[in-house]
Amino acid sequence: MQFKDYYQILGVNRDAAVEDIKKAYRKLARKYHPDISKEANAEARMKEVNEAYAVLSDTEKRAAYDQLGRGYRPGQEFHPPPDWDAGFEFSTTDAGDFGDFFSQLFGRMGAGRRQTGPFASGGSVHGRGEDHHAKVLLDIEDAFSGATRQVSLRVPRLDAQGRVGLDNRTLNVKIPKGVHEGQIIRLAGQGAPGLGSGKPGDLLLEVHFNPHKSLRVDAANLHMSLPVSPWEAALGAAISVNLFSTVLKVRIPAGTQSGQQLRLRGQGIPSTPPGDLFLDIQVLLPPATSAKAREIYETMARELAFDPRADRRI
Repeated sequence: MQFKDYYQILGVNRDAAVEDIKKAYRKLARKYHPDISKEANAEARMKEVNEAYAVLSDTEKRAAYDQLGRGYRPGQEFHPPPDWDAGFEFSTTDAGDFGDFFSQLFGRMGAGRRQTGPFASGGSVHGRGEDHHAKVLLDIEDAFSGATRQVSLRVPRLDAQGRVGLDNRTLNVKIPKGVHEGQIIRLAGQGAPGLGSGKPGDLLLEVHFNPHKSLRVDAANLHMSLPVSPWEAALGAAISVNLFSTVLKVRIPAGTQSGQQLRLRGQGIPSTPPGDLFLDIQVLLPPATSAKAREIYETMARELAFDPRADRRI
């Protein structure tokens, strides 16, 4: 996927004010609108201009785009890094009918939002504030014990000159035990303020986990590589696996091979229902760096009728 420079498409500077962006858009719309344009590529250019304006005219999308797109050139190969949008607080967005670049960046922002419209009472307008959303990264350990964590969010804003900036706000968030990937933690009253006497909206935190050196998360399930010795794999064994504060007893069946997987039901994230723990077996060989080790390997080579490639011959 190629990077799109929305500022270049509209012909404005990166620090352009909102009014300058609107003026540039109107000028290009008059030039490329398919109903009036004489340009050969008017329809494609108008779609490109609409996409650029949909981002740069929206405070939240523009702030996210500015953070993500630094250092990229138009047409350069581009893939959003994992969890690039973590920590951005936003309200809503329309994915629109644009291309892959726009959808990759903004297609999921604002999904599942809930909003109550304003109502009139005694000459005043009242209405519940809009819900805000943010993706947050937690440590997997928190899902096993529960915790209270400090979460920092970046909140897009417009300054007095109509330029986009970011404010930071920090919240103490109670992480429930058993929280799993994709779960929503709702913080009542932490969204947008209401109109008049309307209640404020809520802040919806979508949980994701930081990378872990030994574990991979799949919803409430966990995956872990489990190294075993050749004799444990060949003869079978009962071994211990440490999973945070829990010690699990695992039976390795005789004849286990590298690449096989063991499933421990209910030993994943302790959600409701609990996830499973999948152990990916890796048979590791001890190094033949001593005379005794070499002697053992040479004895095995002589006395074991074993050809690991017997079924691979063509």
